[in-house]
Amino acid sequence: MSISTHVREQLVVANLKPERFREIIARLFSYGVIVRDEDRTEQLLYDDARRVESLLDEYFDVAGFLLHHDSANQFYRLYAPGAVVDGLPEDTLEPVPSLRARVSTDFVAAALALRFLYQNKLNNGDIQPQGDALIGFEELAATMQTQLKRPLPSGSTDKMNLLAELRRHRLLTYSRTFSVADEDALLAIRPTILGIVNNDAVTAALDADGVIEQEATLEGDQQ
Repeated sequence: MSISTHVREQLVVANLKPERFREIIARLFSYGVIVRDEDRTEQLLYDDARRVESLLDEYFDVAGFLLHHDSANQFYRLYAPGAVVDGLPEDTLEPVPSLRARVSTDFVAAALALRFLYQNKLNNGDIQPQGDALIGFEELAATMQTQLKRPLPSGSTDKMNLLAELRRHRLLTYSRTFSVADEDALLAIRPTILGIVNNDAVTAALDADGVIEQEATLEGDQQ
């Protein structure tokens, strides 16, 4: 039996159209993640992915990818071959850096700071029911400055652009009315941060007094 025949047969059993299966795969390859509470589109994608989860696992496994489902926090994360992820079995395949997102040093520093903050909240049991960790914008700024010796971008527009990029990668979320000037406004660090930045990366950055390479890659992001 060919792979395509097997896929079609399994989709018939699951009552899912091939076009929808391709849409789920394309989303995971493009974004690397599907988070159910992101919006209505991802809610439906997530629910359909659950219906054919075993088939998706098989599909990506053939290509050397790992599809991780965090059912508690309701998201799927796709990892490229050779990804190093805390809490998941070691991948014996060779890394393929070109399949991972190339991001700016500001983004890397912010992601490291978010991982540091999330871990502290997790250790203290200060996690919301949906798995998020709430912080103020100044907490992020202070952590980047004290732990990584790197300030946030200076202008308000640049700050919001950085937050928007972090949100696009599903690492945090915030309300539509959020403003960096509002001291009471909160950012929600998503549990997806644990799969993007591992403990070793945080430790290495702290040990290096915040020295961050000019370019870096993110585990699990194909963007």
